Amino acid sequence: MNGKIPLAEQRRAQLLELIRIRRFASLHELLQELHVSESTIRRDLELLEELGLARRVHGGVLYVGSAPALPHFEARQPVRREQKQAIAMHVASLVEDGESLILDGGTTTFEVARLLVGRPLHIVTNSLPIADLFAPHPNSDLVLIGGNICPRTGVAMGPFAVEMLAQLRVRRTILSVAAINEEGCFNNNRMLVETERAMLRAGAQVIIVADSSKVGQQSIAHLCGLSEVDLIVTDEELSPEWRSKIESAGVALHLAPVGLRGAQRASSKQGNGRSV
Repeated sequence: MNGKIPLAEQRRAQLLELIRIRRFASLHELLQELHVSESTIRRDLELLEELGLARRVHGGVLYVGSAPALPHFEARQPVRREQKQAIAMHVASLVEDGESLILDGGTTTFEVARLLVGRPLHIVTNSLPIADLFAPHPNSDLVLIGGNICPRTGVAMGPFAVEMLAQLRVRRTILSVAAINEEGCFNNNRMLVETERAMLRAGAQVIIVADSSKVGQQSIAHLCGLSEVDLIVTDEELSPEWRSKIESAGVALHLAPVGLRGAQRASSKQGNGRSV
């Protein structure tokens, strides 16, 4: 033996690291990163699944490894992922290096976080998955909010989280929600909503990220009125009716292009000093 690691093992180690960092990766992303055939990727994923390190799901693969299972978060990640990624690209292009941000624990804010990793930012989050993204990177200052941890999502909430947030001020608060309608924004857990209200108070600018399927819907707990939101970022599939309603409420509305057009637009912004 010459002591060299076989190329196949190197590739699988790189594949596993990509999945570990992202927690969920689509087959298309893996093909772009690794520059190998689809059949090779599929064989490697089968092996990782047999080893209990990854789990193939519709649309891609989830990292399981030593990370705790977060069933609701993992089930939601692949849903309307293209729209979430388009929204995330747009939001990341708005963020300047050196800013302070609050990111809550939704799957859309997770996509935003993925695009911000490695940039010099001050990140405050109540999400274990998002904290896991930023923790290994020395360029980012990370503050993890404590409290009661939801085992389904890995999100901290409750009075301890509210108390900690009351002492903080950031440039932008970026929140994901379960529903948006004429009454405002909603989520599906009252304790979570109390924590997110503290996040709203801590941010100079409040940005709501939600794909268009959530607009016009209703959920259990009222988070805030539309007048308390500075900007809603959704995808271009939002109906003209709801575009008019949101803008009539005095809220800035940005529509992220989905698919190839969105990727082309994000690519055109890379020369302006912002990472998207």
